Amino acid sequence: MLKSSRPAKPIDFNAPSEQVARRLIGAIFTVDGVGGRIVETEAYDRIDPASHTFSGPTPRNAVMFGPAAHVYVYRSYGIHWCLNFVCREEGHGAGVLIRAIEPLTGLDAMRQRRGLEPSRLLCSGPGRVAQALGITHGNNGMSLLEAPFHIEAPDEDYPLATGPRIGITKAVDVPWRFGLAGSKFLSKPFPKEA
Repeated sequence: MLKSSRPAKPIDFNAPSEQVARRLIGAIFTVDGVGGRIVETEAYDRIDPASHTFSGPTPRNAVMFGPAAHVYVYRSYGIHWCLNFVCREEGHGAGVLIRAIEPLTGLDAMRQRRGLEPSRLLCSGPGRVAQALGITHGNNGMSLLEAPFHIEAPDEDYPLATGPRIGITKAVDVPWRFGLAGSKFLSKPFPKEA
């Protein structure tokens, strides 16, 4: 298991999703010992028209209205599973999409699940993250704070890049995409700041 160099302030999953999304950058996340450093996230909230929760609870998004620090897994474009961490108080409907991870442990398992690829591409995108970590709909609703999951808060303040979210058609200008500045493991580069 990867260990941090100094004690870190725990992640408060009851906070607003954009705060949790920022705080997750640099966190170590594993599933059954396979994973790495979170380097890219996106925040979603019920007041946000791009969120699955915008129109209220449904059987598909019910986990998002449940307690914080749980996993919401959904299928994107009928092809890829996507991993989200539920935030805020129960009943609110907010979460953070995990867009990219820097692979650090369990690379053989990731390569087997994804096919032989450079480590830079193993977890660079939400569908790749879920596939590399073995995430399926069977994980939907599980506590993020119990096995098979393990999360460690960042052991330092990492430099952040921010920008608009990717692959949505509503609220496209909301700057709720966060990344580890300069990381080569991002799903897509951030726009250059003027």
